[in-house]
Amino acid sequence: MDYDSVVDTLMSNHIPDATLIVGGILAVLIALLYRSDSDSAKYKIVMIIGTAFGIFMAIVAFNTYGTLFLATSIIMVIASFTLIIRPFRDIHFAVIIALLVMAIVYVLLGGLAGTALNILSEGWYRVGVAFFCGFMVYMMLHMMDTVVRIIGKVLNAWPVLLVLGAICVIEGIMVATGNASVYDYVRSLF
Repeated sequence: MDYDSVVDTLMSNHIPDATLIVGGILAVLIALLYRSDSDSAKYKIVMIIGTAFGIFMAIVAFNTYGTLFLATSIIMVIASFTLIIRPFRDIHFAVIIALLVMAIVYVLLGGLAGTALNILSEGWYRVGVAFFCGFMVYMMLHMMDTVVRIIGKVLNAWPVLLVLGAICVIEGIMVATGNASVYDYVRSLF
């Protein structure tokens, strides 16, 4: 099975429009459950389902890019990002990855023993280089992490999530019925 047949199968079975509709319904449910009780088990379960579905939605968006309207693809990518990022708002990935890089660099520097760079394989030099590499990775990832968190906070605010979910449902219905994108419809009004 080649890539073109996968895209044809997705398109002929109306997977992108169904994905938009289900993703929109999940976004609306998450927003409503968050407003009613953000500590409830229902909210947490729907959020986990939304995250898994957001990953699926991103895969569909990637595989159908270029076959759908550009606005439809953009809406699908924004919705999938919003669903995926929601449960990871309080996890600091930059620290975790920086510690992992420090450990890997420390281990790799041990392989320099007996070479011209032998000094880097022992003592404080080894620790210092590993710490420096981890620090540099942390700084870069922390900046990216902060930018993603800011965008995620805006998109995950319950009013924005509610509107985004409604747009996804409307976009999915319009794509399923063979109409233009919501963006094209709104642009034609002005």
